[in-house]
Amino acid sequence: MRMAPAEPKDIESLRQLYNVIVDEGTSYPHEQMPSDGDFQAYWFGGCGTVMAFARTGTGSLELAGAYYVKANWPGRAKHVANAGFIVAPEWRGKGLARLLGETMLGHARSLGFRSVIFNLVFSENTIAHRLWTQLGFQILGTIPQAVQKNDGTYQDAHIMFRSLCDGSHLTDHF
Repeated sequence: MRMAPAEPKDIESLRQLYNVIVDEGTSYPHEQMPSDGDFQAYWFGGCGTVMAFARTGTGSLELAGAYYVKANWPGRAKHVANAGFIVAPEWRGKGLARLLGETMLGHARSLGFRSVIFNLVFSENTIAHRLWTQLGFQILGTIPQAVQKNDGTYQDAHIMFRSLCDGSHLTDHF
């Protein structure tokens, strides 16, 4: 696996993978692929987008996953990061999401963020919940029926949080 900051030449491969994720409808709120400008603002409007490439049987590199990290809010709350992740279906269950999550935590810390918040973790995305919990995130709250599923029914979403300050835990702040 090769991880590297995204470059302009990576935009199209990221757009194609993100389109697969949007169509699945199980982890992001978009109902359809955002416009080019909105897509670039969403994925490249922060502090960094990191791409994970895997070598194929022919020796070329293919996009296996990616994450972005950015401030969740401006000004006095700009030290709270937000991040988003995607993993290609063929790379799921192989440890890539964990690698991306661990890398993002170090990246966010190196950028000066003090914590990370996920605003909308779909309640039925049990794999994501398990991973984020294992990486030290806690559920702050639940938003009832926050997300409309592809079949027209609704599911809850969770707000998840993790401090990046050494020795600091969520319960230390309340």
